[in-house]
Amino acid sequence: MSSDVQVQRQFELLQFLFRPCGPIPFAVRFWDGSTIEPQGPDASPFTLVLNHVGAMRKMFWPPDEMVVTEAYVNDDFNVVGDMPAFIRIFRKMGTTKRSVGEQAKIAWRFWNLPAATKQRAEGRKPAKLTGKVHSKERDAAAISYHYDASNEFFELFLDSQMQYTCGAFADVDEDVETAQNRKLHYLCRKLRLKPGQRLLDIGCGWGGFVMFAAKNYGVEAFGATLSKQQALYAQEKIRQAGLQGRCRVEHLDYRDVPEDKLFDKVVTVCVLEHLGEKGITTYMQKVHRLLRPGGSAMIQQITLSRDYWTPLHRRFSDRYVFPDGELVPISTTLREAEKAGLEVRDVESLREHYPLTIKHWLRQLDDHHDEALAMTDEATIRVHKLYLAGAVAGYEDNVYNLHHTVLVKADNEGVSHYPLQRNDWYDAP
Repeated sequence: MSSDVQVQRQFELLQFLFRPCGPIPFAVRFWDGSTIEPQGPDASPFTLVLNHVGAMRKMFWPPDEMVVTEAYVNDDFNVVGDMPAFIRIFRKMGTTKRSVGEQAKIAWRFWNLPAATKQRAEGRKPAKLTGKVHSKERDAAAISYHYDASNEFFELFLDSQMQYTCGAFADVDEDVETAQNRKLHYLCRKLRLKPGQRLLDIGCGWGGFVMFAAKNYGVEAFGATLSKQQALYAQEKIRQAGLQGRCRVEHLDYRDVPEDKLFDKVVTVCVLEHLGEKGITTYMQKVHRLLRPGGSAMIQQITLSRDYWTPLHRRFSDRYVFPDGELVPISTTLREAEKAGLEVRDVESLREHYPLTIKHWLRQLDDHHDEALAMTDEATIRVHKLYLAGAVAGYEDNVYNLHHTVLVKADNEGVSHYPLQRNDWYDAP
């Protein structure tokens, strides 16, 4: 069958798939270079690129939502332009209710499409963890799968302080470096850090916060991370900054942090997502034991706005992004904190700030694609682009949220040691 005939046949199949949603609102570029422009008045800012004649069969057959994600990871198709828009449109198409007859027609058409003619992309493979879920050994393997690929890879798209979490923006046009610096100040002010206090950063990443807090707020900061590569990176950065006597980072499970010398403050930035609901119980109990009476904890956490953590979300994340990760509503975190004896002092949503942050990361990843490819592989790059774009859509659609929670371990007289007002939290910088 000629290429022209296949192009026409596959475009008609796309039209059939999207018919319940209206005309196809995006451009399609086929393997032979031919392009069909968006149909209808509302054009989406992306182009679906089918890289070979068998790409659509790889995308949609067998009929399983994970098939589409893996076809993208394996370079059967590409998306040029607004990936969050692509995710929204294909999610809508995938959830469209169809009659049994329509489903049979779709299955028959896909079955008769040409098979793949392109070799699948080499590189990142699904995570294969063994052992008991959330055992120390398995948690270490899960963290290593995502974070130990390459420090240099993350440097390509993160800010200079390697903040792999949400920034705090003053306006939508602000640069991510400024937003991340504001976020770090924001966390310190919420904790009300003072010189000489002992600070513990659970899941400290590349050590950016412990260095920032030690340098700008005069605390004695200790960070623990399950990523060996992150720990090595942080230790070298601390040495280069001459901060060895004021902060340190160790490759250590937070459950093994000694409890003989208590901390004034504990911070945890986007780590509870790795623990699972039962793990949050363990975490809160550990924080309560680590804090001195009158001490406080600050948690930044990705949460669920509603029950949308579908099997597809779990499967893609478990296989390619954050194995054993689990999102929970903020109510779960608050309940477990109170059960552990911690007082909830403040809860704030920064949902709109996270898509702003991620859009900067996506642009940086696109801008540095060739450099990224030199240090990792195309499949790894595509996994990151897909999960980041999905996160943008999730935050903007109020599926995910981002919460700051301030907790206090009141002293023996029940005093929180927090003032009556919090206006200074929002002061510049």
